[in-house]
Amino acid sequence: MRHFTNVKDLGDLKQAVKEALEVKANRYGYSHLGKNKTMMLIFFNSSLRTRLSTQKAAMNLGMNTMVLDINQGAWKLETERGVIMDGDKPEHLFEAVPVMGCYCDIIGVRSFATFENKENDYNEKILNQFIELSGRPVVSMEAATGHPLQSFADLITIEEYKKKERPKVVLTWAPHPRALPQAVPNSFADFMNETDYDFVITHPKGYELDPKFVRNAVVEYDQKKAFEGADFIYAKNWSAYADPNYGQILSKDRAWTVDTEHMEWTNNAYFMHCLPVRRNMIVSDDVIESPQSIVIPEAANREISAQVVLKRILESL
Repeated sequence: MRHFTNVKDLGDLKQAVKEALEVKANRYGYSHLGKNKTMMLIFFNSSLRTRLSTQKAAMNLGMNTMVLDINQGAWKLETERGVIMDGDKPEHLFEAVPVMGCYCDIIGVRSFATFENKENDYNEKILNQFIELSGRPVVSMEAATGHPLQSFADLITIEEYKKKERPKVVLTWAPHPRALPQAVPNSFADFMNETDYDFVITHPKGYELDPKFVRNAVVEYDQKKAFEGADFIYAKNWSAYADPNYGQILSKDRAWTVDTEHMEWTNNAYFMHCLPVRRNMIVSDDVIESPQSIVIPEAANREISAQVVLKRILESL
């Protein structure tokens, strides 16, 4: 593996999950791979689980780690070519990224959608500039349109908790006070579509995701109907994708908040969310605190998903 930006980079998912469970059972068994190697983690946006889990995964593999917060202790970076740099950005990405590549062996990048330019967001401009300019393997720690480390951890978690070979997995939109990117739902759909699960996406009209991620998933606008017989409920907010409303909030309908009544429509489903979660907007207190909530094991598996990815990259160096 050279880079990790989407589900296709993992190849056979059954093999990837098998490898993840082996790594989970022996986290330090591959520490020789990272000896005298360094991972640099670049954050354009805030992070808790991604920062800690990726750094821990690298350390499990024997790597040194460096963390750089852009805009907080580092120069602000210009990303556009041809700009007269007379503003508050004193350094250009075209120089900064190759310099970063001089100091490390693998680079992780976290850069959210800006909602300023849909084309730039969906072409993954920032992530691809790191791939093109750094000369190093690049791992997406959440980009404008995807969060594959999260979705790989989600898949591992479902495989650990499923009670039947082909569970029904439902991705449900839920309300949020701010406009959020489509990255997590995009990646979750991307991964689920590569499995043989019964996969359903439910959301209000106007919140349709990019068809290249939805693919053959069933889209159901009636949330109750979507929840019927579900074994896993994955709640997540996202803003509108389609023009002319890209990046906008179209609804804050609290009827979509996942509460006890909603979960009673399911087949005693497990509740999942990538965290952080807005309680009593996305999910009620009683649901996220219930025995069926697996958000903590799901978050713990972020270490494992990152470690499998880094292990494969180190093996290919």
